[in-house]
Amino acid sequence: MSQALHPMLNIAIKAARAAGSIINRASLDLDLLTVSSKAPNDFVTEVDQAAERAIIEVLLSAYPGHGILAEESGSEHGAKDSDYLWIIDPLDGTTNFIHGFPVYAVSIALAFRGQVQQAVVYDPTRNDLFYASKGRGAFLNDKRLRVSKRIRMSEALIGTGFPFRKGDNFRRYVQMFEAVMQNCAGLRRPGAAALDLCYVAAGYYDGFFETGLSPWDIAAGSLMITEAGGLIGNFTGEADFMYQREVVAGNPKIYGQLVQTLAPYTRVIKADAASANSARAVAAPADSAATGTELSPESALSAALGVGDVPAETPQEAIPEKKKAVRIRKADMPPKDDAPF
Repeated sequence: MSQALHPMLNIAIKAARAAGSIINRASLDLDLLTVSSKAPNDFVTEVDQAAERAIIEVLLSAYPGHGILAEESGSEHGAKDSDYLWIIDPLDGTTNFIHGFPVYAVSIALAFRGQVQQAVVYDPTRNDLFYASKGRGAFLNDKRLRVSKRIRMSEALIGTGFPFRKGDNFRRYVQMFEAVMQNCAGLRRPGAAALDLCYVAAGYYDGFFETGLSPWDIAAGSLMITEAGGLIGNFTGEADFMYQREVVAGNPKIYGQLVQTLAPYTRVIKADAASANSARAVAAPADSAATGTELSPESALSAALGVGDVPAETPQEAIPEKKKAVRIRKADMPPKDDAPF
């Protein structure tokens, strides 16, 4: 890589490549995989677990005082009270991996006091390395990433993810799908949200939206998008998307139009932990523009999510009958951060 990278980003890249090697070796003989189910349609393999162990070993060997929030092991590793929190998805797209469908990735992000500072998403099937440092831009291998310049929704390619868990509100999603599909050039659903967000940063997609995602699915990708000039938030355009189980992203023009379309379908989670732990919880003001990459600290995340538990959407949930207007403010440039990076 031509540019000098931050030491913590280098460690994250080392960890991601170690996990990618495990995943690539296992992909050569999928018939030998042991697959178990965390919940209906939510799978885990020994590859997920081995990749996660490899990542954590690399990270904690370099930074033993840091905290860990990982998909498979939660927060049982690392320091519990550190300002530094590594947010890890060892294999995003497990269902694709199990079937030999080559769209999956390793996702690693580092947050300092609730703000994502370093991010790596590694696609082992293509040896594609997406990485970003706050204030230093986002890259694919050695190429600087920028979001697309399309301004018309009718010309936009939008990524999404379908609901698949028991309790998901499929009727609500079909209405969202229809509302977006009728206005854009096409919708895609490859099945790995970490890569989807990187594809927005790279300009492959003009926008993206999904419900039901966890912090480890989106933490790294959120920094990629903001460093590439894009916006990311929840369905009403607020920046507290990380633990709200809904996310929309895109270049600034398409993002604004997606928020206009999706705002009636918002299902913002009011985390009790946010008020109980207000001194540390990171939540955007109601009128803030989604300049992205802020998340609550581990304690608020764990309380809000149960670290891995998916709150069911009740079938009785109201379905909006018409759109409502939403004002989108142009995001100010984030202030220069004085964190020790």
